[in-house]
Amino acid sequence: MAELTLAVPTRKTARGIHPSAVVEHGAILGEGVAIGPFCHVGPEVVLGDGVELLSHVVVAGRTQVGARTRIFPFASIGHEPQDLKFHGEDSSLTIGTDCTIREGVTMNPGTEGGGFVTTVGNRCTFLANAHIAHDCHVGDDVIFSNNVMVAGHCRIGRFVILGGGAAVHQFARIGDHAFVGGMAAVENDVIPYGMALGNRANLAGLNLIGLKRRGFSREDIHGLRRAYRLLFAAEGTLKERVEDVASEFASHPQVHEILDFIREGGDRSLCTPREVRDSTA
Repeated sequence: MAELTLAVPTRKTARGIHPSAVVEHGAILGEGVAIGPFCHVGPEVVLGDGVELLSHVVVAGRTQVGARTRIFPFASIGHEPQDLKFHGEDSSLTIGTDCTIREGVTMNPGTEGGGFVTTVGNRCTFLANAHIAHDCHVGDDVIFSNNVMVAGHCRIGRFVILGGGAAVHQFARIGDHAFVGGMAAVENDVIPYGMALGNRANLAGLNLIGLKRRGFSREDIHGLRRAYRLLFAAEGTLKERVEDVASEFASHPQVHEILDFIREGGDRSLCTPREVRDSTA
């Protein structure tokens, strides 16, 4: 069993560690780390400069938390994955800089089936009771609202927003700048810039509000809307429509992000509008 020590950071000077906190021998704390009452930091944990654990936070396993990230009470970060195939192998969880992790959030490290690593990007916000399962890869600047559930092996792109209570099926992909509505059940891949709503979720257009907020030009948005209509038209197969859109929008980088996402494919089918039910061959 690992040796326990009280309030003994290593390598650098912490800003403050409450007397009731437990920091196990071997943990590495950066400059200006603050650890509040009744927190527990495991022996293989690395906390970057300025990280703050408010109170009752547990950070376990081979977990690295980036600089200035704040973690709120009762979050469980880095405990072994909820996967019955996991048998104690070395695996890791890496969280980026400037993240906000609110009350009751859970994040698990990877497993053998996913390369032993779970990653979370920079400047992310995870509201109360959100869950990131094993082997997920979450991009920068995402927002998980309360009670969002993301199953194992999912890939969440940059600037994605998931509404409260949304659930994402294992191995699903959600592209950059996509929006998932509250209580949506996402079984399939959501294209970049897409908006998925409902249970089970269907593609409901583009995330136009998000695009405008992030400063995309009127021309870029207009091009994306035209490409979307062509991609999910009734005529032809998806493969044929992808080729047609690639030709017509050869110089539109955002459209090609969507096309590359579709071509890459994954373990799940593509989330489509409710009226589209044709072959992807």
